[in-house]
Amino acid sequence: MELHKFNNSWYKPGGLFKIASWYIFNRLFFDTSIPYPLFLKRFILRIFGAKIGKMVVVMPKVSIKYPWNITIENFSWIGEGVWLQSLGNIDIQENVCISQGVKILTGNHNYKSRKFDLLISDVLICKGAWIGAFSILCPGIVVGENAVLTVSSVAKSSLDPNLIYAGSPAIIIRKRFDNED
Repeated sequence: MELHKFNNSWYKPGGLFKIASWYIFNRLFFDTSIPYPLFLKRFILRIFGAKIGKMVVVMPKVSIKYPWNITIENFSWIGEGVWLQSLGNIDIQENVCISQGVKILTGNHNYKSRKFDLLISDVLICKGAWIGAFSILCPGIVVGENAVLTVSSVAKSSLDPNLIYAGSPAIIIRKRFDNED
């Protein structure tokens, strides 16, 4: 690698004041063990540009890079200790469970480039999906409707709907629902 040639000046996630203000609010209200009321967390996220649905749950110790790149739809849960590395967009549809310790990544570096170029790729988690504790979603992943990624698994490619995935890299284990009720 030739790190002295690294240049991501093209990436402008927001103004200095906006980013600095968010870092303070993130530390005070989100990446903390203090159990602030959920309505307050939703309100703060909306002020910073996140699109937040009704009855969204955000547990303590959640770290959010840039809330203005995040959409969380109705009745979705963000578990304790989750890291939303929202360099790109993270879209979480309704009734999604993101369990504790999950990392959702939208940025990485190009290992094929000597200059260590920054790569950004959005993540979409479709309705009814469940991301198990301490799992990782890599940049560019689409988690299909009602898909499950089990505990400590790594999704390096998209997950098809209604299937359960496990492992690193995650592979299909079985169908999620045995019957359609």
